[in-house]
Amino acid sequence: MFSLTVRSDMACGKCVVMCVCVCVPSGHMTQLVYTEKELLASLDDYIQAEQNKLDSVKRLANMSAFAIQDPETFLSHPVNAFKLLKRMNREWRALEMLVRSNVSDGFVSNLTSRSEDLPNEGDQTGGAEALLRLQDTYQLDSDTMAKGKLPGTSLLLSSLTVDDCFDLGMAAYQEEDFYYVEMWMAQALQQMQQGETLSSVDPITILDYHSYALYRQGDLEAALVSTKQLLAIGEWNQRNVCSCQSLTLVNLAYFEYELAKPDRVEIIPVIPNKYLTAYNATVYKQLCRGESVALTPRRRSRLFCRYHDNHGHPNLLIAPFKEEDLCDAPRVVRYYDVASHKDAEVIKKLAKPKVSPLCFSVRKTVAACSRERVNLHCWLENNGYKVVKKLINRVGYITGLEMSTAEWMQVANYGVGGLYEPHIDFQGNPYEYLGTGNRIATWLLYLSHVEAGGATVFPRAGAFAKPVKGSAIFWYNLHPDGEGDHQTQHAACPVLVGSKWVANTWLHERGQEFKRRCDLQSSAEQGLTSDSQYRHDG
Repeated sequence: MFSLTVRSDMACGKCVVMCVCVCVPSGHMTQLVYTEKELLASLDDYIQAEQNKLDSVKRLANMSAFAIQDPETFLSHPVNAFKLLKRMNREWRALEMLVRSNVSDGFVSNLTSRSEDLPNEGDQTGGAEALLRLQDTYQLDSDTMAKGKLPGTSLLLSSLTVDDCFDLGMAAYQEEDFYYVEMWMAQALQQMQQGETLSSVDPITILDYHSYALYRQGDLEAALVSTKQLLAIGEWNQRNVCSCQSLTLVNLAYFEYELAKPDRVEIIPVIPNKYLTAYNATVYKQLCRGESVALTPRRRSRLFCRYHDNHGHPNLLIAPFKEEDLCDAPRVVRYYDVASHKDAEVIKKLAKPKVSPLCFSVRKTVAACSRERVNLHCWLENNGYKVVKKLINRVGYITGLEMSTAEWMQVANYGVGGLYEPHIDFQGNPYEYLGTGNRIATWLLYLSHVEAGGATVFPRAGAFAKPVKGSAIFWYNLHPDGEGDHQTQHAACPVLVGSKWVANTWLHERGQEFKRRCDLQSSAEQGLTSDSQYRHDG
């Protein structure tokens, strides 16, 4: 019987923590950089102390060398005789105390005090998952990622070692994503063949996972080749791996037996559960990559750019905002320069000490964080800060809607790999605890530029908006008749390079009775989406 269960002992250590650090939040990651800086300074002090200790030992060794070579001549000088007595009485005793002393105490103490701030194995796995998510969404090949040649990183090139590639393959293995297991193990083998040295992993282990991943994808021919390469490595006899070698021989026989069958049944590749989503993942990823959407001429004719003063609102008459139509059904618009650079920086400064992951209780001692929403966020009271109040009032000027029933401003930070999968903002049972009805509209303010990735996309409508600092996008979540508009399903794409900061404001139905009147005919019934189908170029 085919014995590929050799991997089961590897899989049993799968991380229980869901994604505390998957999002790689920029604020916390920045703090890790400063923490490492302090630890490096402490390590330098320790190295210097050890060097001083070694210098003292060497100095005494050099002083005694001549005496050993010619004791009689050395002791014929009375000063030498005195110094020998002194050395034997004091300096050797001092040396004993020096050798017994532990100059690492300061460094160890500093490292111990920082241990709670350091990432754990689950955090590292989360970082690997973030890279795999980026690779999958933006269709990046392993060699490009291994060389660090990502968009917007010309001055920040950073490469992956063989061990790094192996760790990424293992992260994919934990998710049973054998497509990426094979890809990253192959990348590790390629770099190893190019002469890169290994530190914590060996070729046998890499090839073992590589052949297994090929088998799980149904590629028996390639798995057979990889298994033969595994057996050809001369290190087997130098290691206590007899049982693994035996299993590999069994696997080899199985591959040859299956390939020799004239009527063999093709093995169905294992598809990881993460691809079984409640939305069109293909369209979502295409939009995240910025692949163009071909609109019908009728839909395109509805998209304009204009200056917006909300029908002569007194606060906008002198300085109207630039308005751009992003989508006609549902209508999504962008307003430019609604927040200054200073406003954005103040909001981020207020939010940084408060942000935390979106988590929920699994057990009394375990908190799991959402895989669908990977970011850090906090809430800022609308009337609690001058800059927040100013920006919230500005939303009212632009939209003409009542802001007294709006939720507090939610500030979110998406670090590298941070995302929010496709979702809708309204609820079937409107927010009863608030007593303000459903979320009638969404205002999304961008507080930063993003070098690559991080777009806001609408998979069902075929629209996307790239982050532009100081701009905001706006849309209604409900039809005029109060029913939810499922075409507003939207998502925050994974951040590829950079750090994305946004501020969400959700406006509620209460107070809008005379500002957005109810209409028993929704926009869909009025024929505004009759030709809203779109085609993808890419």
